[in-house]
Amino acid sequence: MSREIVLDTETTGFEPHLGHRLVEIAALEIEDLLPTGRSFHAYIDPERDMPADAERVHGLSSAFLRGKPKFADPGIAHALLDFIGEAPVVAHNAGFDRAFVNWELGLAGLPEIPEPRWIDTLALARRRFPGMQNSLDALCKRFRISLSEREKHGALIDARLLAAVYLELSGGRERGLELTIETASSPAASAARGTYGVRPSAPTRLSTEAERARHKEFVLGTLKSDLWKTWLEADPG
Repeated sequence: MSREIVLDTETTGFEPHLGHRLVEIAALEIEDLLPTGRSFHAYIDPERDMPADAERVHGLSSAFLRGKPKFADPGIAHALLDFIGEAPVVAHNAGFDRAFVNWELGLAGLPEIPEPRWIDTLALARRRFPGMQNSLDALCKRFRISLSEREKHGALIDARLLAAVYLELSGGRERGLELTIETASSPAASAARGTYGVRPSAPTRLSTEAERARHKEFVLGTLKSDLWKTWLEADPG
């Protein structure tokens, strides 16, 4: 089984080195592109104010976050690393999430998650849909993934949406279809399709020989059809 972690974050801004911090983080475990049901989710006290522009995006206020665990607390930092383990980390615009996660890990004195382990779904989408809108919202609409549960950006709901998008970008549905076709094309299935019953013999004629002779005489003497004559001569019985 191929284990990966789909991750999303919410923050107070765009630049961790300018003092912006994580306020929410969510990670979903997937195996062979499908969610296992295991997840990690936490709200985090950023130990600073919440800019109004950021609050409008995710709806998380300073009052709500005050008193929540800090990232460096073992229940956040260590628990997150334990949950991720050695799995690749999937994120949309992964450079953004990577910068914040690794900045917070560094502040906590913990090892960073190296860049080669990150899979950027934005880069995958740009290769597949060059020149098109490839935000998470745009991809959900393109793949007909429902956004009905999403009123504002939130790490947990966005991670769930991203897991569905990643499945599509990775050809998950097509692979499922190929698996179905391959199963149907197995030796047993092919043998089943290629096996036919015993071919039936020609049906027994119900007319008598005398009746067939009178019919032939009628056709040749009355209808005078070359087509019928050819057929009857080929099958005189």
